[in-house]
Amino acid sequence: MKIIVFNIFILMLLYWSEGFPAPTYTTKYDNVNLDEVLASERLLTGYVNCLLDQGPCTPDGKELKQNLPDAIANDCRSCTERQREGADKVMHHIIDNRPDDWDKLEQKYKSDGSYKKQYLENKIKRSKVEEEKEQSQENNNDDENDE
Repeated sequence: MKIIVFNIFILMLLYWSEGFPAPTYTTKYDNVNLDEVLASERLLTGYVNCLLDQGPCTPDGKELKQNLPDAIANDCRSCTERQREGADKVMHHIIDNRPDDWDKLEQKYKSDGSYKKQYLENKIKRSKVEEEKEQSQENNNDDENDE
């Protein structure tokens, strides 16, 4: 009896310490063309309204709405890599292009604002790196022209 209890205890520790891979969300909607959704005001508004309980939800919208609180609470631990990349792409687009919607989504899903803050900080860093690269290329071109 002690061995069974001990084995169960070990299994629980492995699970809690992430020794076992976390189950992932369904992948049946992973082929949704995110670029098409983001390019369409109508489609994107439909998804945002679904998430905000302001409109009907498509089946994939319902799945997203169901999993979103868990994904936020657990840093997308149950997301596949493709889902993580897609989530980042969509969130970046909404932050950059639809900040009012982002604010509403943050408020509804009780985000602490850290994702947006981190994204904006990284965006500024990337911008500075790109500026430095451009400046370096210009300097190299000037040097070549001087020769």
